[in-house]
Amino acid sequence: MKLSWPLTALRRPLLPAHLLIAILVGIDGLLLVASVLLRVPGSLLIDLFVRGDLSALERIEATHLPRLLFGLNAIERIDFSHLPRALTGLSLVALSCGLVIRARTAWAFTLVMLTLAAAINFHVNIRFDLTFALSLVCIALLLWYWRSFDRASFAAATLYTLVAVFALLVYATFGTLYLGHEFTPPVADLATAFYFAIVTMTTVGYGDIVPHTTDARLFTASVIIFGISVFATSLTVVIGPLVGGNLKKILAGRFTHVIRKNHFIVAGASPLAINVHHELTKRGLPVTAIIASGADNPYPEDADVIHGDASDNAVLTHAGIEHAKAVLALRADDSENAFIVLAAKEIAPTVRTIASVNDSKHLSKIKRVQPDMIFAPPVVGGELLARTLSGETVDNETVMRLLFHGDT
Repeated sequence: MKLSWPLTALRRPLLPAHLLIAILVGIDGLLLVASVLLRVPGSLLIDLFVRGDLSALERIEATHLPRLLFGLNAIERIDFSHLPRALTGLSLVALSCGLVIRARTAWAFTLVMLTLAAAINFHVNIRFDLTFALSLVCIALLLWYWRSFDRASFAAATLYTLVAVFALLVYATFGTLYLGHEFTPPVADLATAFYFAIVTMTTVGYGDIVPHTTDARLFTASVIIFGISVFATSLTVVIGPLVGGNLKKILAGRFTHVIRKNHFIVAGASPLAINVHHELTKRGLPVTAIIASGADNPYPEDADVIHGDASDNAVLTHAGIEHAKAVLALRADDSENAFIVLAAKEIAPTVRTIASVNDSKHLSKIKRVQPDMIFAPPVVGGELLARTLSGETVDNETVMRLLFHGDT
């Protein structure tokens, strides 16, 4: 038994899987950028900065230095064929931040960009190097640990969609310009390359520009495949939730905006909550019901119903608690009713709170959260029956005291 803790500690990974993958993807992106800016092979950078091998300095040539060191007119001598590789590296660095927070969108776009990085190696005649191997390792890890990336963020989805579309557009544009003489007619200017990139990415294909070599055809095929992947992913992670959410509201009959003011908030889907909702609406009083996410809706189709946790401040605010007359915590769980009262008092201290008690042993605990009224049917049932059987007087004052104050 004494050895169980050390053995468990040894088997425990030093870093969570998503952090390790994020670090590897970030390193891969930095190596891609450095190999372009410095013209230094990835293996040389690893020997120099990771292994600390100073002898690697002897293998650095003058062509490995940044082009801007050779004069202000160096921009004219920049090889733009390497620009897609650098932009892909920058995209991977940005995506690694999304992997740290386990964003599902970052996971999807990282797979696309890593595949794009591996494909670019072949287009610029870099058949195999460290970045290519690292890209394959990262792809394998992302596919193996796909369950670790389960968080959704609309803001992150939109950001990474724009990054992926921009990176693919640059790759397609400058790749077309680099292979321009292998098209019919030849592509010799940036505007024509941009036009061909857009037409190919969207799979329109007018046929006015046709690749006539193997490299150009493979490049065009890669742009089509990546274009379909990026746009399909974009539709899934950005447009899909918007359309799906609105469609769900339409099907549920809750797409219209409801003005919630001077109304009652009924939290719960218990028989008591349903009956209270029915009686209040029958008297023409506005009611907003809050039921748990994923639960069946027992209220009428035209009822104002919100799905969510009634003890969540955001849900209560969405229900218009600041303009409500009262909040009725009528769930079947007494502890949840207590939390609802506490949340309501925190957001809107002046709004009346009413809590139901389903178990008499929880009465004292509900009193501690100090709701304005306590509705305790189980408590009053036994008390009234005992008073009736014993011949004691049962008047309205006694009934109201037992029902709404919980006194016994």
